[in-house]
Amino acid sequence: MSLGPAVEGWFTTGPEPRLLGSRCTTCATTYFPPVASSDGAAFCRNPTCDGDEFEVAELSRRGTVWSYTDAQYQPPAPYVARTDPYEPFALAAVELDEGLTVLGQVADGYGVKDLHVGAEVELVVEPLDGELLIWRWKPVTELGEEADQ
Repeated sequence: MSLGPAVEGWFTTGPEPRLLGSRCTTCATTYFPPVASSDGAAFCRNPTCDGDEFEVAELSRRGTVWSYTDAQYQPPAPYVARTDPYEPFALAAVELDEGLTVLGQVADGYGVKDLHVGAEVELVVEPLDGELLIWRWKPVTELGEEADQ
């Protein structure tokens, strides 16, 4: 069985995965998650723009930690714990070159002890469960190499 993205159209799953955003074709403002409208009613959220057409924008693979925390307590439903008993996990808000800050879990094997504000992280895709994949942020060392687990 092959694993598929937990949210279709939000990220790629190749060897160099990327988050997929939307870029307004009028003002070039970039958004994540991508702008979606099944009824054609999409509009640019930039208050100085009246654009209503968007193109897919592959976002930066690396960014810097803007903030971080850990989930010491199991979130309420519909969250489904990956382990029993529940194991805490870290979350990072990552600032990308596009001017966006994207929240995501930190890669398996890493926690708040591996993070600091301004630290470089890289997007990775990991299994959520036996069927779905999600994006996560993996710490990168000061030398530009991926951190060892």
